[in-house]
Amino acid sequence: MNILFISLGCDKNLADSETMLGMLASRGYQIVDEEEKADVIIVNTCCFIHDAMEESIETILQMAEYKKSGSLKALIVTGCMAERYREEITKEIPEVDAVLGTASYGHILDAVDEALKGHSYLMMEPLDTLPLIETHRLVTTGGHYAYLKIAEGCDKHCTYCIIPKLRGNFRSVPMDHLIKEAEQLAADGVKELILVAQETTLYGKDLYGEKKLPELLHKLCQISGIRWIRILYCYPEEITEELIQTMKEEPKICHYLDLPIQHASDGILKRMGRRTSKEELVHIISRLREEIPDITLRTTLITGFPGETQEQHEELMDFVDKMEFDRLGVFTYSPEEGTPAASMPDQIEESIKEDRRAELMELQQEIAFEQAENMIGKEVLVMIEGKVADENAYVGRTYKDAPNVDGLIFVNTDAELMSGDFAKVKVTGACEYDLIGELM
Repeated sequence: MNILFISLGCDKNLADSETMLGMLASRGYQIVDEEEKADVIIVNTCCFIHDAMEESIETILQMAEYKKSGSLKALIVTGCMAERYREEITKEIPEVDAVLGTASYGHILDAVDEALKGHSYLMMEPLDTLPLIETHRLVTTGGHYAYLKIAEGCDKHCTYCIIPKLRGNFRSVPMDHLIKEAEQLAADGVKELILVAQETTLYGKDLYGEKKLPELLHKLCQISGIRWIRILYCYPEEITEELIQTMKEEPKICHYLDLPIQHASDGILKRMGRRTSKEELVHIISRLREEIPDITLRTTLITGFPGETQEQHEELMDFVDKMEFDRLGVFTYSPEEGTPAASMPDQIEESIKEDRRAELMELQQEIAFEQAENMIGKEVLVMIEGKVADENAYVGRTYKDAPNVDGLIFVNTDAELMSGDFAKVKVTGACEYDLIGELM
């Protein structure tokens, strides 16, 4: 029996997908990558913002066509959109046989069994459930890096965000479970662990009464075979001195942090329901750079939030100019049904949002290109990701680059390298966001 699995959305969703894939493979199902060969198609959906929901709907409808033609026996929908719009999916898309909510992916085998029997299947575990599934995860990222999801849900309730309604409150995965999962990933050849959650910095507070991310990091660093550990989604107000010192002390931890700050105007930050002020953001960024001078900081911003004035936009531009983030992404504000911000007055026109986004990205581009130029002549450690077709060159990443969101380095060499190898490279050139180098 052949199964095609489509994972949409974020890397946290991907970690869930890989767990489900592991369960399916252990049952003996064959995983395929062509719709025509599939007996069962599973779509793990996203609906964090409007564009993501559109992609999820479009994908489900495309897969439903195979059901209509008779070549597909079962179509299953899981993930955030399944949680949010379960009734609409079952009513509007009759080709869908099973729907699983975000806390219910541990039931994927039952869903497949029932769907293949011709039965409809709906499973919505309460959102305070935390699936802890003992399975051999099927890593889909190439095998040399993997995401480790250390918590589920979020307690922050930012006014623009639907996540707490889709994923529930913050729930940490027990430390022993994470260590066991990381050890298995390392045994499978994974060399870089990327820690993800809606918010990684709060890890352990609910389970152990205090933040335990530093302790978890120390334990993960002891696992043989793991070379890099990267931390994403760190809310700035939760970054402690202990975490900073742990990053300094442990050589396996990449000097890289993702800080989703969203804005820098105190008025907008307050309307967003954020827990930091501009002054506090400046302080934590300065502290990180003071203690870890070679740290790479990535952030994300939302532009065009309801009520954002031209002055507040310019304040954000000034902040970006002064902070000189190494990596930065900008989203235009997307009003999400059921969030407080969606019903706020003074919604901004789409054209203004797009203009402001373009201005921010143009400014960041200048900063990023200058930083790339400054890397020329430096020696860096590179994780090789693959070979460039028909050339004596490889593509890889430095510690400064998370996969799929940051830049790459192209390494010229006649030597034979494998994906997952680490190589010392001298940077010889820069091309926009990417670097060029040669093997030392």
